[in-house]
Amino acid sequence: MEREFVPVNVAVLTVSDTRTLATDTSGKLIVDRLTEVGHRIVAHEIVIDSELAIRAQLATWIADAGVDVVIATGGTGVTPRDVTPEALAPLVTKPILGFGELFRWLSYEEIGASTIQSRAEAALCGSTYVFLLPGSTGAVRTGLEKILIPQLDHRTRPCNFTMLLPRIKNEPTGRA
Repeated sequence: MEREFVPVNVAVLTVSDTRTLATDTSGKLIVDRLTEVGHRIVAHEIVIDSELAIRAQLATWIADAGVDVVIATGGTGVTPRDVTPEALAPLVTKPILGFGELFRWLSYEEIGASTIQSRAEAALCGSTYVFLLPGSTGAVRTGLEKILIPQLDHRTRPCNFTMLLPRIKNEPTGRA
């Protein structure tokens, strides 16, 4: 029996000192693609490259029962201003190590050894999934198309992130 599509509530965070909602191509790509496939975008914000500002926004969404997934873009490199992973670290309940590993493997096919500079990662924070992607639109496209869209689709077999949400949220298992 075919599973039904189950939309999730997604908050999108762009980390940048220079982008605005009008110039944020990576955040817009996330919003547009996830809306196209049927998910609900419940928030889209831009914060500066500040560990405290990033952590505050992430913590707000993690505490919000109306947010299932947070996808952040930007601040995952190795320069001093790249602090998104450090901002997330104190909020992590369970790291999802395979996400960063798979992202870099897929990215290697596209940009070669330069992918080693990416600190893309993911974690479960309480009952909210948080995914950190690089700021480049190409990297966001790779993460969305090859990992996140399939893993946020309840129909993906043998397993996916969406099918685990009821257990993570301690809800009845209405999603088979």
